[in-house]
Amino acid sequence: MTRRLPYLIVVLLILGACSSMKIDDFTGTGPDFRPETYFAGQSRAWGMFEDRFGNLKREFTVDLQGDWDGSTLTLTEDFEYADGEKEQRIWRITKTGDGIYEGRADDVVGIANGIARGKALNWSYDLMLNIGDSRVKVRFDDWMFLQPDGVLINKADVSKFGITIGTVTLFFKKGAQPKNASSDQRKTAA
Repeated sequence: MTRRLPYLIVVLLILGACSSMKIDDFTGTGPDFRPETYFAGQSRAWGMFEDRFGNLKREFTVDLQGDWDGSTLTLTEDFEYADGEKEQRIWRITKTGDGIYEGRADDVVGIANGIARGKALNWSYDLMLNIGDSRVKVRFDDWMFLQPDGVLINKADVSKFGITIGTVTLFFKKGAQPKNASSDQRKTAA
């Protein structure tokens, strides 16, 4: 065992030296992402959840409606899963400083905290997630990256007790009409 100890220490030092993304790394990048601007009005997202082994577990779409009153963004998210399940989350996101945000929703435990720099936003929060007949508290570490043409890429690591249990990947399109929008609504938006 004592012969393996130096190797174990080296492996732990290498793993500890691995750096993760830092929001300040995106300062000055573009296009500039501000949630209160991007999510004002309608947008649509397409997403999936993969377990920690990379197995696709769920697919879904989200229709979003955002209203910015100058200090708070009220963001209504209507989820529709591939299995037909529907869910709604209403966020109340407040800008508390330059690129600093706090968010609240009924299934969020405490306050969600976000920091935006350049094209990126890092958003962290605890969420009560419905799994079968029970509710489980999990941690979300979201990274959002604004791309040209109004596309927003979102990757979130989902963890429990500090162990990653899966990843959520979403692609947002600003101004995209809800799936159930009438043909008159789609013509008006065009």
